[in-house]
Amino acid sequence: MRLALKPALSRSWRDSDTLQFGTIPQHAGVLGNAAADALREFLGLVDGTRDRPALLAEGERIGFGSDPADSLLDLLEEAGVLDDAEAADQALARFPQPHRDLLGPDLASLSLIHAPPGAAPAVLARRPEHAVEVRGAGRIGAAVAAVLAAGGIGTVTVADSGRVTPADCSPAGLPAVDVGRLRATAAREAVDRATARRPGRRDRRPRPGLPDLVVLAPRDGSGAFAGGTPQARELLRAGVPHLYVGVVEEYGVVGPLVLPGVSACGHCLVLAREDEDAAWPRILAQLAEGGSGRAPTPACDTALATAVAGLAALHVQVFLDGGRPPSVDGWCELSAVDGMPRRLRLKGHPDCGCLWQPTPPH
Repeated sequence: MRLALKPALSRSWRDSDTLQFGTIPQHAGVLGNAAADALREFLGLVDGTRDRPALLAEGERIGFGSDPADSLLDLLEEAGVLDDAEAADQALARFPQPHRDLLGPDLASLSLIHAPPGAAPAVLARRPEHAVEVRGAGRIGAAVAAVLAAGGIGTVTVADSGRVTPADCSPAGLPAVDVGRLRATAAREAVDRATARRPGRRDRRPRPGLPDLVVLAPRDGSGAFAGGTPQARELLRAGVPHLYVGVVEEYGVVGPLVLPGVSACGHCLVLAREDEDAAWPRILAQLAEGGSGRAPTPACDTALATAVAGLAALHVQVFLDGGRPPSVDGWCELSAVDGMPRRLRLKGHPDCGCLWQPTPPH
């Protein structure tokens, strides 16, 4: 383990004797009595080129002392200031060039979320093993796929048919020059661009079997209320986690993220809406694919779609990295009216049965 001060943390002097690492209070670490020349010199040696024994020897050599150096390293580790540069190099080596050059800020961010030395590189090193399928290559789906690939998810596929229309285009997903091309091809190239991969090149074979997660992002925004669809029921039966994403009129929706057999599903949301509005099933049927009630031009503000795509990708990353995003047993709404996000809770509906039906592991 080659110890290094986390590069994501700024270093500021609170006064002539007190050094602060980081700016945000929950990450900031404060080191007192830091004005001594030997201590400052020792901190400069914690640069990722030496393991702990070598650092202790250097502390003795420069007159700081091995025991004070050992205590200081313990203090820095407790404050969440240290990371393992060797583990970071090994994690980045799992990605092909030039993608690994793009991941420095991602790894720096992970080092603040996963504090112990080596914890953040371990999280990043697992991302290439994950597979995500995005269903829908519109303004949201293509952007979600590109962001996930850029963040290190190893296999990101996009399922869609037909050709790109102007309504599918977004600065974060499919560019306007792709209008008229096959959506599946354009989306695949968007994923390639996000990882600096040459279009059409494959550095690894697609992982066989079911994906770790499916993002449901239909181009018309119906992913926000697709809980009763055949593909949703199929994913539940297969035990595949899935996330609903869409823009419905002036609202962006992320969630629920369904963990089959563990959390409330999309059909629970449909049933809860039906409890409040008896006409909802009839309306929903008219909004289904090919239904007569669909809007001639579905609303999908570019800024809102981009924000929703980013939030959805972040929730997927949190989940795959071992966390529990707020879209589990709930969903997040983002309003285009005032930009205000909010989280709404979702309980398993007693008439659904998704939480008691046995689900096979995927």
